Amino acid sequence: MALRLYYYPATAAMIPHILLEEIGQPYERVFVDRAADEHKGGAYLKLNPNGTLPVLADGDFVLYETAAIVLHLCDRFPQARLAPPAGTPERSHFHQWLAWLTNTLQATLMVYFYPERWVADGNAAGAAEVKARAQERVGPLLDQLDALVARHGGPWLLGDSYGALDPYVFTLCRWTRNFSAGKARERDHLGPYLQRMSERPAVQRVFAAEGLSAPFF
Repeated sequence: MALRLYYYPATAAMIPHILLEEIGQPYERVFVDRAADEHKGGAYLKLNPNGTLPVLADGDFVLYETAAIVLHLCDRFPQARLAPPAGTPERSHFHQWLAWLTNTLQATLMVYFYPERWVADGNAAGAAEVKARAQERVGPLLDQLDALVARHGGPWLLGDSYGALDPYVFTLCRWTRNFSAGKARERDHLGPYLQRMSERPAVQRVFAAEGLSAPFF
């Protein structure tokens, strides 16, 4: 079956984009011009009625929600060893952090980037306060990741084995690169970890394909 990733650069679509490069199976990138609101158009809404990115098509099977796409790729290509074996404590730990990344860190970052969604139309002062509070809440979450990298003591999030959580962490941490303070890269363990991630060939290929430039994280 042909794999197709519907993406826009520097969005959450970067996560499955990196995974697909790591897996090494042929796939097609389908650019969705978010700047022109193509993700809100009828053709794309047939794929994802929520109008969000990414979408993965695996033949005729269509899947949205980034965490679900991550799990699908892990199970579809077990030879890539992107997740621990099912039924093990390690797999449950993997699920815990995947849920935390999407439901806690990513959700908080979305409030930071789109504070106007949480206040009445035209309430610029309210939006500014929401944005500032969201940034404050991101800090302790990044501290948790920093402590996790330190505790496991390996080059990757959960220790010695690279896995599907690593592109997720990298992408979300990258979104803090222009914070006024408290960037992910400024932390003692996350900084070197993000540098290691940025040097992976798969990540370098994604940077090139998405037309991204420094600062990468």
